[in-house]
Amino acid sequence: QVQLVESGGGLVQPGGSLRLTCTASGRFFSRYVMSWFRQAPGKERELVAGTDRNGISKFYADSVKGRFTISRDNAKNLVALQMNSLKPEDTALYSCAACPIVKCTTAAYDSWGQGTQVTVSS
Repeated sequence: QVQLVESGGGLVQPGGSLRLTCTASGRFFSRYVMSWFRQAPGKERELVAGTDRNGISKFYADSVKGRFTISRDNAKNLVALQMNSLKPEDTALYSCAACPIVKCTTAAYDSWGQGTQVTVSS
């Protein structure tokens, strides 16, 4: 497992941008698939973006495709989520998570950050 801490959340107007970062402590960050999840009040947690160990292969939920970009810097033990053209429905607690295997299910993520709140409102 690795220890994960998110930052960068806040209040932003619709159409605005925000960049979330997740920093990891531990020696083996590059071994993990990294993903961002979000959960809004009264809704189930959903996967919004993920990246493989080398940052080449990426996945995006349809709801954020074309607006969000996930990236990682293994030298800095960091994964980021650039969020553009934000919508009110993007409002949620965003958490990063680490998966120790190549093909991950939600249950396979064994490390989670505490989350950072993103609120999109006028």
